[in-house]
Amino acid sequence: MKRILFVCTGNTCRSPMAEAIMRDMAARRSLDIEVRSAGVSTVDGMAVSANAAETLRRKQIAHNGKSRMLGDSAVQWADLILTMTASHKRGLIGRFPDALEKTHTLLEYAGLDERIAADLAELEHLYTEWQMKQALGQQISDADRGRMLELERKIPSFDIDDPFGGPLPVYESCAAQIEKAVEKLLDKLAKEDQS
Repeated sequence: MKRILFVCTGNTCRSPMAEAIMRDMAARRSLDIEVRSAGVSTVDGMAVSANAAETLRRKQIAHNGKSRMLGDSAVQWADLILTMTASHKRGLIGRFPDALEKTHTLLEYAGLDERIAADLAELEHLYTEWQMKQALGQQISDADRGRMLELERKIPSFDIDDPFGGPLPVYESCAAQIEKAVEKLLDKLAKEDQS
């Protein structure tokens, strides 16, 4: 059984919608997947936002969960951690460096081609070097800085749009973005199970 953790900021909009959508789609495909969600900046027990709940209700997808703060036990539990944005991913890896190999943005993991994957790996390597040099009081080279900027322009956004505070159509658009990614993710997981 694959254990997947979706992560966003407050665990009241994107990640609970992703959790519910994934659980529903996986059940329809009879896939053995356990799903949870958490937030990097929340408190335990907050209700899902009204527009997220309404969006799921209109899709006839059940979700009765409350917000959960991202902690070590959730990170350890997960086989795969899928964040809603690159910022969530960087923050999570900063707090839980051992989770590096299993942490990705949802859009990155669901639909990454080899060329973009190579560019992303190079950019992450350059970011890591830059952070190490900053910690040591050193500067990165002009060539590395230029390459980082070039890669940042080249690599598409892997962020799921944040609907927080928006009207219902914004939440529905976000859910559609999540559904499309989860469909690709389930295809990818099914292929991995067959190999």
